[in-house]
Amino acid sequence: MGEFDLIRTFFTHPVRRAALGVGDDCALLAPTPGMQLAVSSDMLVEGRHFFADVAPLRLGHKALAVNLSDLAACGARPLAFTLALSLPRADAAWVAAFAEGLLALADAHDCELIGGDTTQGPLNICITVFGEVPAGQALLRSGARAGDDIYVSGSLGDARLALEALQGRLALPPETLAAARLRLEMPTPRVALGQALRGIASSALDLSDGLLGDLGHILAQSRVGACIDTRLTSPLLAAGLPNDAELVRQCTLAGGDDYELCFTAAPALRAQVAATALASDTPVTRIGSVQSQTGLRLLDAQGQEMLKRYASFDHFSV
Repeated sequence: MGEFDLIRTFFTHPVRRAALGVGDDCALLAPTPGMQLAVSSDMLVEGRHFFADVAPLRLGHKALAVNLSDLAACGARPLAFTLALSLPRADAAWVAAFAEGLLALADAHDCELIGGDTTQGPLNICITVFGEVPAGQALLRSGARAGDDIYVSGSLGDARLALEALQGRLALPPETLAAARLRLEMPTPRVALGQALRGIASSALDLSDGLLGDLGHILAQSRVGACIDTRLTSPLLAAGLPNDAELVRQCTLAGGDDYELCFTAAPALRAQVAATALASDTPVTRIGSVQSQTGLRLLDAQGQEMLKRYASFDHFSV
């Protein structure tokens, strides 16, 4: 199967909003009047971001999900995306399953595939996603204010739990591993929550490298500090690590691959945050507060400050 046969067979998908989709040198995309374009790119590299034996359907889902998560963090509505795909060979069965996972999530969020590129080489996936948000209403990292509450959506640490097990560092019951691996390989982008938080959240970002490291970006850009309650624990972590509180904290605070939202909002808006979470069918948990003094304080179950620090993922750390 040649390059253009592969594109025509698996990646030519109907478009409705784009002025021009797959097939020309450029796609044409016109934002709605009064809207700003929100654009983000993410790359997934075999051996770095996913295991070689991952199911291609799940990989297709995740490749788009991590990009949609960025749009969610800005409060943007998905519009379209491009796909750049490097493949060792044109394996029709593999590509068909990958495209199925990719396009099922795209259709669920009304996000159109409008172009990209394919080539032969090591397995590498790069998606650029386009969304729109009303001018001046995008959620940013720079708006947190002293006194704001800090929230996270969903649960944290489940993907890291799966990684620990898949890399042979711990054993999990089969049902726990299956559920954790699903969280690692098929994250849920919180698109509805992100859009609903416009006008409520003072700042937001998505959690890809770990709570503490990613929250640090909000604190740095907002020039504030924070105090965090470290008792947050997911049901999967509780089931998989009933006797290892330290690893639970490591997974929760610095695990990475969560693709949940972390956001801040004024205490006076707690009722609106709760209503927004309910309306978007996404649980949120208040985990701390923004402080005027810079730095990050971690509190244990007794409310005492912890001295231990946790390092989040860094692609270029030694």
